[in-house]
Amino acid sequence: MNLTERVNQFFLTIGGLTAFSIRFFAEAFRPPYEIGEIKKHMDELGVKTFSIVSVTGFIIGLVLGMQTQPVLARFGAEMFLPGTIALSVIRELGPVLTALIFAGRVGSGIGAELGSMRVTEQIDAMEVSAVDPFRFLVVTRVIATTLMLPLLTVYVDFIALIGGYIAVIITQNLTFAYYIQLVLEAVTFSDVIPGIAKTFVFGFIVGIVGSYLGFNASKGTEGVGKASTTAVVISSLLILLFDSILVRITLIIFP
Repeated sequence: MNLTERVNQFFLTIGGLTAFSIRFFAEAFRPPYEIGEIKKHMDELGVKTFSIVSVTGFIIGLVLGMQTQPVLARFGAEMFLPGTIALSVIRELGPVLTALIFAGRVGSGIGAELGSMRVTEQIDAMEVSAVDPFRFLVVTRVIATTLMLPLLTVYVDFIALIGGYIAVIITQNLTFAYYIQLVLEAVTFSDVIPGIAKTFVFGFIVGIVGSYLGFNASKGTEGVGKASTTAVVISSLLILLFDSILVRITLIIFP
């Protein structure tokens, strides 16, 4: 594929993804609502990612604490270490890294699952049997990812703070209760809300990109593999792009 064809394919994907998103919002607020299916997907997404985000969250806090402590020690400001860890995790590292892991684990899974259903003509069979596959397969998954990622992010933030405490007690004689007190003194309402709010956007991106590529996968196993890997790439790029935009917006709202 030459450069011109790649550029055309890029704009076709963006256009298709935009139309797919508009269709989602048109269908998502129209009854009947598949509440049971949404809860089932949320449960599956939590189980799939629980172990990996737990390990990642702990390492984020531990490494951040170990890297930051020597820098603060140069200025005699080691008591600010709990607050520095908390602000870094809650405002940026927790939401973004959790979303990227979520894209790699869940986005690829959705792309592969719906892609397999497309190439084996299960989606066509649903259309023939008068079942709307878009509402049943796509809308439920996108809502599930949009709601599940904020919950996972809150959990990762908490685990990262525990990892940060381990880093703190390596160099300081600090009780966990006092550590939490220093964290609460450093973190304000305007630090927590932007970090959580943008994860709803990231969760939507993961769900809609994986669903779009899987739902429109080409025939054959090659199409399934392409839908899975492309979902991770596009989701990750969009998460980083929207993060830069949302950080700017939240700094204006919560200066």
